[in-house]
Amino acid sequence: MTKKKIMLVFGTRPEAIKMAPLIHALKAEPDNFELKVCVTSQHREMLDQVLKIFNIKPDIDLNLMKKDQNLLNLTSLILDEMGKVLKEYKPEMVLVHGDTTTTLATSIAAFYLSIPVGHIEAGLRTYNLNAPFPEEFNRQITGKITKLHFTPTVLGQKNLLTEGIKKSSIIVTGNTVIDAVHWILKRIDSDEHRQKNINDFLNIILLFDWKNENFVLVTAHRRENFGNGFIEICSALKQLALKYPKIHFVYPVHPNPNVIKIVYETLQEINNIHLIKPLEYEPFVYLLKKSYIVLTDSGGIQEEAPSLSKPVLVMRDTTERPEAVEAGTVEIVGTNHQQIINGISRLLEDNKHYQTMSRAHNPYGDGLACKRIIDVLRTI
Repeated sequence: MTKKKIMLVFGTRPEAIKMAPLIHALKAEPDNFELKVCVTSQHREMLDQVLKIFNIKPDIDLNLMKKDQNLLNLTSLILDEMGKVLKEYKPEMVLVHGDTTTTLATSIAAFYLSIPVGHIEAGLRTYNLNAPFPEEFNRQITGKITKLHFTPTVLGQKNLLTEGIKKSSIIVTGNTVIDAVHWILKRIDSDEHRQKNINDFLNIILLFDWKNENFVLVTAHRRENFGNGFIEICSALKQLALKYPKIHFVYPVHPNPNVIKIVYETLQEINNIHLIKPLEYEPFVYLLKKSYIVLTDSGGIQEEAPSLSKPVLVMRDTTERPEAVEAGTVEIVGTNHQQIINGISRLLEDNKHYQTMSRAHNPYGDGLACKRIIDVLRTI
């Protein structure tokens, strides 16, 4: 049987996390697949952390990260460089993920060269091109180009069908991030030395008894929240920390200047708010498992946290992941400081509400998404 020539392309930390288990699954079948992994390194340092954790060595590293990069020059750069890569390697299918600039530009390059695209995490929609920006645009355009749509949920399938995509090209797989979380936690649980190292590291950077005291894990970095959104978020965190002095707030702060300046100016002096550097994925998942509540504007954490039975409050006005909202494990609070305060306060004070959210069904799958994707790739 002829091996299928597959190329996986990604450039950011979240993509790498979600593609990592698929890379391992494809490499486990060398008789079926000739695999090339290409990274654009749209996020250099944060991407490298994930590659190291999952033991992935890219075949091609375009290393396109530049200082003061903007969407215009990044998109044109990826389009040009990926065109050269695809011409040289001539894969039978290019696999991209989600909604990044790497995904958009790679899909366009593949389309221009008549190379079929497989889109992992297809079908997510807000139908508002400005929220999230530019991700909603990126994934809609990628969807127009894609041959095989690997969507995590039935709702994603419905979105694609509504857009006129043939049902035969849509495969509901679950989300590969659940595969990634299972992979990480299984490795930590089976390795006492690794577990000790993570515990020792977290003990150094977190100056409270994080194993036994309740804490809210905070992540916030989205472009659409820059400016007033972050002022509101920081105001809410400050008031919550003062209102609940026995509750800790752990915030790995994104290095973007639009984030770091306002966060440190507002929150640095508050004893029960712990501002730390961004965590590598392994200790982050471990900390996520130990947390009590998650407060985030991230996309992926809306999927990861429910798989670990954590209530999630989302600081965005809309979400392309409404399945978890409908299931009851995620609640949208936006960036209004009073709504954030009300949401956290209710979870801290109303145990019945907390239990309802934490025990809600996780709609993002069973950790077998990669298997379902590979079952289809064998047939192309």
